[in-house]
Order: sequence, then C-alpha cells, then structure tokens
Amino acid sequence: MEIIWYGHACFRLKDRNSTVITDPYDSSLGLVLPRTKADIVSISNQTAHHNYTSGVKSGFKLVDGPGEYEIGGTFITGIRMKPPQNGSNGRPDNNVFVFYMDDMAICHLGDLTHVPTQSQVEEMGNIDVLMIPVAGQKALSAAQAAEVISLIEPYIVIPMHYGIPGLNVKLDPVSKFLKEMGAAKIDPVSALKITSSSLPEETQIVLLEPRAQSKSAA
Repeated sequence: MEIIWYGHACFRLKDRNSTVITDPYDSSLGLVLPRTKADIVSISNQTAHHNYTSGVKSGFKLVDGPGEYEIGGTFITGIRMKPPQNGSNGRPDNNVFVFYMDDMAICHLGDLTHVPTQSQVEEMGNIDVLMIPVAGQKALSAAQAAEVISLIEPYIVIPMHYGIPGLNVKLDPVSKFLKEMGAAKIDPVSALKITSSSLPEETQIVLLEPRAQSKSAA
C-alpha cells in the first residue's frame, strides 16, 4: 500500500481495494488541500482543520464516529478516545481510527490529547503503522508522543500535526519530536510504500513530505 501526506492530519491511504482520506482541512489552516477523490473519508473531530469533506470529490463513504465498519473490502474500527478524568476541556470529541488494509493495521490518532490508558491501548489492538500528532497545541506534545509510541509499539511511526511552512497554526517543529525520540536526522520521502512482509523489525520513524501548497503560494 501507499501512504502520502497532505499536511497536518490529512493523509491518503491507498491499497488494491480502497483509497482513504483522513482529516481533510479547509484553507483557514493556511494550506491548500489538493483536490482529490476517495472511497472513504475519516474525520477525527468536527473542526474545520479536520472535517472539510467539501475538499474531497463526492462519492465517498464518511466515517466520523466510533464503531466497526466494512466499506468496499476495507475494515475500520473507530474508537472515541477522551482523557480518562477531566473530559475534553472544551475540545471536540476525538476519534481514533484503525484501518485494516493490505494485511496491516494502520492507526490514525487524530487530535489525541492524552497518553491512553492501558485499556484504551488494548482497544486499538496490535498496530503496524501509527500516525501520531507530535507538536502540542491541543494535541500530544513531543514527550507525550514518545510515551504513546512506547505503549503501542508500532513498526512504523509517521509524525503529523507539526509546524510546516504556510501553516496558520503555531506548532512545534518535528525536530523537537525527533530529539525526544533520540533519532538522528531523517530525510523526508514523498510517499511510503509498504507491505506486511517489508515491515521493519524495530520501530522506525518515517517523515513524509507534505503534498500541499501554502495558501499564499497558491
């Protein structure tokens, strides 16, 4: 399968059965979402930087809440994930989605704000590829992200929701997360092509180049 990043929390996941778009954003983010089509669109939370379904060509199935779904041969588990004690502190509910594609479990954490409890981690199951926010500002900080990764133990980690050129939201750079993880400099790639047989033996961080223009450059 192939994974590309449109910036922020928006990815395209594509295998032989389906194309999934996660968390499409509107132009108030400062980026221009490439016009794209999908079989499935997932929404982690109902804010304009995550739920701009008008930016995706019509004809898709929308997944925007907890439950189990089967769409065109793709299985999806949606988990409503709130902090265990103090609620969302005014934040909209966050949905975590696990997509089962090409014999792999790909997890998108959305705007997760807290380190999950053990029972919440178990609810996700075994995860092969993890897309995780890493830059704070109403989502996981770099230190929290590192802790979550140690709990989930995925084979591949794809950081998201961090500062890139053109973004109107002030987020930490990904370098802060890489330092927290003790990772050396990593060169971004335009796409990740992966199969279940090519998963690494130990957790590997993959940086993706954002396939989006800044609004000012468009």
